[in-house]
Amino acid sequence: MKVTGFTFVKNALIYDYPVVEAILSILPICDDFVVAVGKSDDKTLELIQAIDPKKIRIIETEWDESLREGGRVLAVETNKAFAEVAADADWAFYIQGDEVVHEKYLPVIRKAMEQYKGDKQVDGLLFSYLHFYGSYDYVGASANWYAHEIRVIKNDKSIYSYRDAQGFRKGENQKLSVVPIDAYIYHYGWVKDPRAMQKKRQNFNKLWHDDSWIEENIEKGESFDYESHVRELKLFERGHPEVMKPRIEKLNWKFDYDISENRRSGKDKTKAVLKKYLGIDTSYRNYEILKKYKKKK
Repeated sequence: MKVTGFTFVKNALIYDYPVVEAILSILPICDDFVVAVGKSDDKTLELIQAIDPKKIRIIETEWDESLREGGRVLAVETNKAFAEVAADADWAFYIQGDEVVHEKYLPVIRKAMEQYKGDKQVDGLLFSYLHFYGSYDYVGASANWYAHEIRVIKNDKSIYSYRDAQGFRKGENQKLSVVPIDAYIYHYGWVKDPRAMQKKRQNFNKLWHDDSWIEENIEKGESFDYESHVRELKLFERGHPEVMKPRIEKLNWKFDYDISENRRSGKDKTKAVLKKYLGIDTSYRNYEILKKYKKKK
C-alpha cells in the first residue's frame, strides 16, 4: 500500500500557519508528499524545502487571485497538488496548513487505509474535528463549526477539491462515499498571534468577497479581538500533538475565557435539541456515509 500526502500553502510565515507541524504530523504514514507552494511574500518556499527533501516534492505555483468568489482559488491549488500524486499511490492524505493530526491516531488511520483499500465503494475516510479558538486551551462548541470532513481519499483522478477546499466531490458534482473513522483533525486556524490573525482576515476575505464587503464587514486595527467573536467554547483538557508542543510553548499573547458566559444562539439550541432527542442532525454534509459503515448509536 502506498500513501501520498498533499497540501498547498502560501505566505505561511506572514500568516503564522503551522504548516510544518501539519506536514510532519502525517509524514510518518506517507511514503511521499506533494506540496504546492504558491509564490509568496515571505520565505515559505525555504520553510517547506527544509522539512524532508527525501520525502517531499514541491511544485511552485502562482495563485489566480482573480478567482475572487467562494474561496475557489484554494480548491484550484489543492487540485494542483492532487494532480501530482503519482498513479501508483493507493491513497492520498490531504492536510491543510492549519490542521494537525495527533500521533495517537496514526495507527487508526493506517489500519483503516489497509482495511478499505480494496473496497471500491469507499472513496474516502471521514475525520472528526476539533477547532481551537483564541488559545490552545479552548475549542469551538457552537454549531457553526463543521464537525467532520474528508481528509483521506482514494487516488482517483475523478475526485476533485470542492468549493473553497473544505471537502471533495467526484465526477459530475457527486458526493464521495466515505467511512467515518475514530480519528480527529486538530484545526488551529483560529489560534494565532492576534496581529497575524487580523492580517489573515483582511487578506483571505479577498478570496471570498469584494472590496466593498471587506470595507463594511472587517474591523480595522492591527490586532484581532478574539473575545468579541466568541459564541460558545469549551475547555480542551486532552493533550496536543507532540509536533505542536514547541509552538504552544512560544505562545506570546493571552486569551482567557469564562465558559459560563457562553452565548448559544436560538439556532444552535434548536439543532442541539433535534440531535439529542430526535437523532436528527441538521448540519451540512459534503459527503455520503456508506450505510454499512455507519456507527451504531
